[in-house]
Amino acid sequence: MPPATTYTMLLMHIVGARPNFMKAAPVRAALEGCPTFTQLIVHTGQHYDDNMSQVFFRDLGLPRPDVNLEVGSGSHSVQTAEIMLRIERVLLEHKPGVVLVYGDVNSTIAAALVAVKLGITVAHVEAGLRSFDRSMPEEINRIVTDRIADMLFTPSQDGDENLLLEGVSPDKIYRVGNVMIDTLLRLQGRAEERWPFLPRTLRLPDAVPRKQNYVLVTLHRPSNVDESAYLARLVETLTDISRHLPVIFPVHPRTRERLRAAGISVGGEQLYLVDPAGYLDFQALQKHAAVVITDSGGIQEETTFLGVPCLTMRSNTERPVTTSLGTNRLIGSDLDSLKLHVRRILEGERPAGKRPPLWDGHAGERIAAVLAAHFASRDVDTATKT
Repeated sequence: MPPATTYTMLLMHIVGARPNFMKAAPVRAALEGCPTFTQLIVHTGQHYDDNMSQVFFRDLGLPRPDVNLEVGSGSHSVQTAEIMLRIERVLLEHKPGVVLVYGDVNSTIAAALVAVKLGITVAHVEAGLRSFDRSMPEEINRIVTDRIADMLFTPSQDGDENLLLEGVSPDKIYRVGNVMIDTLLRLQGRAEERWPFLPRTLRLPDAVPRKQNYVLVTLHRPSNVDESAYLARLVETLTDISRHLPVIFPVHPRTRERLRAAGISVGGEQLYLVDPAGYLDFQALQKHAAVVITDSGGIQEETTFLGVPCLTMRSNTERPVTTSLGTNRLIGSDLDSLKLHVRRILEGERPAGKRPPLWDGHAGERIAAVLAAHFASRDVDTATKT
């Protein structure tokens, strides 16, 4: 009697930037061993610097990508177009049954557009987030991806509501929780092990950092770093804050280039500019900070989960649950307000917050269960014989 023939569907994860890696890791892990799928990771190369890419694969335990498109940097249009050109060849060669895209970067919209035009099912992880600010390129990526995706995995109730208001069918929407928190919880112990080594790793004085005795900063958005005059005042403000408490600033390559181009020198006091930290090092820094100053969406979520005060240098957020339930506060571009909020936090006025529903470390498992149930009865013509 001939051996039994089984069929599995190829599921392709598309990643390109650090937030994608953190979101893909728990989904991939949850799908391991699922008989419905084989998995393949495609890295677009949107983040190509080792500190922005490969170190995160190592920290997160992700296997090396099966395919690396090596796109590199460029304007939004050039980068998106180059990803589309290169990923089409990969999709045509491997013929996946479903493509998973993550978050709101250029890799997300580029892969979704190509896949949907080829008739491939597209699932969007972290769907439904809206800042309602179309001057942000990420907002355009979110809106378009959600309009063309077949399956929409949302992290919180506001994501569901946004999609429904835009006319998305409820049948496409699955509230699963926050996959970023899955990764944070899984690696908390390893991150804590990094704490004693951070002064050496980050080339800081031995007395820095100490728990709850420093400010952590991460800024990279154009609204904060592209205008030289404002960037100079921002650095001056951080220098003022550092007179009261050390300020640790892992500098995004984009921000470092803007500082260099503007001729802004940083030195003196206790303002420490360091290279971008790996995932584990950054989580250790974040957990023990007195306050975090950021313009990153993911950090708003992580600080909310950790209960760490967060001051966001933006006038809006696509993650409103971090301000309604969490520890996040929007500062906008008001640098006097930033100094005031930092002072109040250091004086003990820490914002009360709680963890949003379903931010429990099991979002990846929920996504895997939905995908397995959805595709279990798919026709074998869309699958690969094994």
